[in-house]
Amino acid sequence: MPRHSAIVRWTHWIVALCFFALLLSGVEILISHPRFYWGEAGNVLSDPLFTLPIPASRRSVPTGYNFVLKDQNSWSRSLHFQSAWFVFFAALVYGAAGLVTRHFRTNLLPGAADLTASSLARTIAGHLRFERPPPEEAGSYNSLQRIAYLSVVFGLFPLMFWTGLAMSPGFVSAFPWTASVLGGQQSARTIHFFATLLLIGFLLVHVVMVYRAGFATRMRAMVTGRVEGKDRS
Repeated sequence: MPRHSAIVRWTHWIVALCFFALLLSGVEILISHPRFYWGEAGNVLSDPLFTLPIPASRRSVPTGYNFVLKDQNSWSRSLHFQSAWFVFFAALVYGAAGLVTRHFRTNLLPGAADLTASSLARTIAGHLRFERPPPEEAGSYNSLQRIAYLSVVFGLFPLMFWTGLAMSPGFVSAFPWTASVLGGQQSARTIHFFATLLLIGFLLVHVVMVYRAGFATRMRAMVTGRVEGKDRS
């Protein structure tokens, strides 16, 4: 039985690989200045909104540690930038295909019955107990999955792109409103950080639930695009 189209599978794996590259490079970028601010500007002479309790790769950044890490800022920024564009173009292809094939309406948009308090409560309770999903869910998404995927696709990912561009001096000089509506470039960086934490949380839950639902079955569906009949019985 059809489970995932080729476009869904290809964009899924492209984004998955790029996400790990973004995460790795993002951590290296963060280490260069593990302090966050709110507003347009922020530096070592400014009072931070909060500071991560980790060492930095620059001696000028006060962290309370008596050592600095090796500076990896050059390659990490290049990898971060390139990986972000791969994700952006994959997202454009996925979004266009989702509209043309009605993937969003058919597979992701929850029905009215799925949004009732009792239905959501049952689904959430099952997830909290890490229950194995029933066989009939092998070919579809439950209500909580639909809400989570829509939130990521149309909420967190656009926010990540927006805040990422709002930190770019060249882009902001051409479109200053992209940063100003967020409160400034430093505000965009802080929002970008918290959006990243939400994506990491989503990824961890996603991997755990894939494992609980049947790792081999779900991986086969995302690689081949199909669910075998025996996986549904």
